[in-house]
Amino acid sequence: MFMEIGNFLNKRLSELGIKHIFGVPGDFNLSYLEQIETDSKIEFIGNCNELNAAYAADGYARINGFSALATTYGVGDLSAINGIAGAYTENVPLIHISGIPPLHAVTQGALIHHTLVDGNYDNIMNCMREFTVAQTRLTPANAASEIDRVLRQCALERRPVHIQLPSDITHVKIQIDDQPLCLERPVSDPEILEQAVDELFKCLSQAKKPALLIDNEADIFNVTTLLAELSAKTGISYACLPTAKNIMDESSPHYAGVYVGAASQLSVRNLIECSDCLIGIGARFTDIGTGMFSHKINKDSYIEIKRYEVNTARKNFPGIEIGELLTALNLRVTAKKSLKPTLETPATERIQVSEHQKLSHEILWKYIGNFFKADDVILGEVGTSNTALSGLRLPVTAKYICQPIWGSIGYTLPALLGSLLAAPKRRQILFIGDGSLQLTVQELSTIIRYGLKPIIFVLNNGGYTIERLILGENASYNDIQNWKYTELVQVFNGKEKYQTCMVETAGQLKNALDQVGAYDGLSLIELKLPAMDAPVSLLKFADVVARYDYGNFGYQKLKTEQHYVECKNAISF
Repeated sequence: MFMEIGNFLNKRLSELGIKHIFGVPGDFNLSYLEQIETDSKIEFIGNCNELNAAYAADGYARINGFSALATTYGVGDLSAINGIAGAYTENVPLIHISGIPPLHAVTQGALIHHTLVDGNYDNIMNCMREFTVAQTRLTPANAASEIDRVLRQCALERRPVHIQLPSDITHVKIQIDDQPLCLERPVSDPEILEQAVDELFKCLSQAKKPALLIDNEADIFNVTTLLAELSAKTGISYACLPTAKNIMDESSPHYAGVYVGAASQLSVRNLIECSDCLIGIGARFTDIGTGMFSHKINKDSYIEIKRYEVNTARKNFPGIEIGELLTALNLRVTAKKSLKPTLETPATERIQVSEHQKLSHEILWKYIGNFFKADDVILGEVGTSNTALSGLRLPVTAKYICQPIWGSIGYTLPALLGSLLAAPKRRQILFIGDGSLQLTVQELSTIIRYGLKPIIFVLNNGGYTIERLILGENASYNDIQNWKYTELVQVFNGKEKYQTCMVETAGQLKNALDQVGAYDGLSLIELKLPAMDAPVSLLKFADVVARYDYGNFGYQKLKTEQHYVECKNAISF
């Protein structure tokens, strides 16, 4: 059968479950956007800029499974590239569709606007190669095969891909095979798989202190259920890295807590560092995830399981698919008497604070811990919000979204737009600092435009608190202009019902949470917090970061006059 190239691309996106495409119109993608306009299965979501669109697509994929982003060549692509790089870092399957100049202009090297007017049409593609796992420039001759190839790679590696769609071929009809997109995963070599299972079973059988260390890759590649089954059958305890918040049941009797190297609770640290058979699931030992590389893993007893590979201290097993491996291992192990499970949701904490007491992080997160419900989608902006939320036990069915490794401030507000469209019936709650909000606040306009109803907490601490804690407590570069945050919805012409309020005391916080919990509409709550107030864990971490980044004799040591005197003779200015 024959189908227009743009319509065929949309057909494949629909097969991946994509119902919304984020982006910004530009003269080289308008022809393709016309095809989206007439497609009953896909809706174009116009964003305020391409960076926000990329963040929104990222948030959408974390709920929906896949997402799509449409920009125009050059200016649009490069505006979006930071968001695409973040998706690459965090293993988010995002399909970037770039409307490029007409194919004849590209072939002839025509000097077109939105290019560097040097006739080079490979430079943008070269940029995108660094942040995507597959790239293509469509032509009528290759479109059918190349679209499928690139989308399969996106599904296989759970990372972004880049498709260049020339503006003059979107409506060209091509012959296609009327079969759904093939997404079959590679199958493991049966002999090597058996050897790998034998080796893991042997290690577990001989171990006296086995443990699992789980990272976000377990969620990305859909093996959390298999890991929970393994833990329940064998009684093995598990800990998660900070980058894997709430992907496993945190109310399970086998859940030990979060492992952050030397910053871990002693019980968690002993479990992981003293294990004689530690199985890491996609573990990436980043600075953020290890308390600035303070982890101590015994390499002789460490087993590394990746998506398509297993490594022990003595052997390597290539090409082993993680799902097949864990399924086979679960069949091999013997079930032990299961422990009595705990409650699915954290117990409600009785809070005894004077209602007139000024708001602080200590007070804030005590109340917030009791505010969450089953199935909530919770977004934590990098900095004080993510740090505090990482220390709370969330309901088992809650979804937590953050960007801990790439850590691009402002990410979560546009990501909220994406997650809202992916799961409009779930209650969605964002915690974002004032500094981060100011980077991407325009996307609040899009949230309002589509009548979405999130709960947004703006932590107003007068600037960049996490940076102040690291360096420059009183420096002007950590200051920002104070906005009237509760008036933003009105500025963006919100016509649906909404509520806003400002919170400065514990009593006001309690009242605000009660009102928000019973309200069906967009809520924006401004939380007034002291500039240098932060969760205890962040206070400790900031000092470690400062010493790592700037050295023991850097400006971090010169915060006070006393430090200056102590270092006066050691530092040459």
